[in-house]
Amino acid sequence: MSLRMGLRPAAVCSALFALSQIASGQVKVAVVNLQDAVFKSAEILKADSEMQAKYKPRQDEINRVTTEGTDLVAKYQAGQGKMTEIALADLQAQIQRKQRDLQRLQEDLNGDVERERNEILTKASQKMGDVVKKLADEKGLDLVVDTSTTLFFKPALDLTTDAIAAYNKAYPVEAAPANPAAAPAKPAAAPAGK
Repeated sequence: MSLRMGLRPAAVCSALFALSQIASGQVKVAVVNLQDAVFKSAEILKADSEMQAKYKPRQDEINRVTTEGTDLVAKYQAGQGKMTEIALADLQAQIQRKQRDLQRLQEDLNGDVERERNEILTKASQKMGDVVKKLADEKGLDLVVDTSTTLFFKPALDLTTDAIAAYNKAYPVEAAPANPAAAPAKPAAAPAGK
């Protein structure tokens, strides 16, 4: 039996014991879908939009290389029996290079996106946890449970919408102008000494 397997039942028993001690009074409980709250926050929605824009040129490059590879494969297949063995071997070598290029581009993009995504989500999840704790204090709650670990709850106990609103208030996001060229120019600084 692993240590983790032995600790989980102990943790559950400890939590139940702690709740039974509080049970003599009225326990105020709520639930929150932490993942949903994080993903629907204005900060994450903006970050998602910015990441899509940031990585679009690289995705476009992947699409271009994919199309070139597909065209080479079609040319190779059409050339069967019509082209020399040397020409076919050259096409096959080009196809293999495109496949390597495509794989490298995809791996690089996936790695960069995954790293940035994890960094953003880790920070946002920590901040959301703090927001939920503050919200629980304000509402006088004794316990807030993530919906992912809850079998049943009444909709009235769900704080997810409140958590999103509190997060957006605590961490406001500036709306980026739709057209950067239309953004107001900063006034020029007055010359010194005048």
